[in-house]
Amino acid sequence: MRIEGVYREILYNVLEKRGSFLSQKKIAEACGAAISTVNYALNPLLSMNAIEKKPLGFRVIAPKKILLYWASIRRFERDVIYKTFVDLGIEEIEKSLPPAIFTAYSGYKFRFGSTPAGYAEVYVYGNAEKIAERFPANAKKPANLFVLRADEHLSRFRKIPIAQLFVDLWNLNKWYAHDFINELEVKIDGILE
Repeated sequence: MRIEGVYREILYNVLEKRGSFLSQKKIAEACGAAISTVNYALNPLLSMNAIEKKPLGFRVIAPKKILLYWASIRRFERDVIYKTFVDLGIEEIEKSLPPAIFTAYSGYKFRFGSTPAGYAEVYVYGNAEKIAERFPANAKKPANLFVLRADEHLSRFRKIPIAQLFVDLWNLNKWYAHDFINELEVKIDGILE
């Protein structure tokens, strides 16, 4: 999980703060990780020529490679800590949730103000106990509300970072996830131009 935080922080700096030169020390501080963890996470990025080591840090030269690498190693299902069926419309579920960080389809909608397709599930990083109090376990139908474990690094964000949104969507198997990924990739390409 700490390695994913390293990738999140690197890509947050590139995509949202628009910086390409970073230091291992600042990444470690932001993620609450050891510098050795940051260096371990950087090794595959260095070998795939996504970063370039410099004195006092490194420069990101291929952020899309980092994004796709992270998406390919992400194991989304292991972070699901609660799921249930809620017999409400998607917008009602979204409005009724206690404070949480929306990801996937809802995260896209709240981040960009629109969606490229309809969707039938809500994914959030949040407090599973509080959400379960509001939406008790119901396995009568397939789950449409999923709560994911948030690490401390992710919890400091008010809205889902673009890179986290991408890797979460990448790991979903619904047909409409593809539409969201394609639209998000266009937005990311626009940022990187």
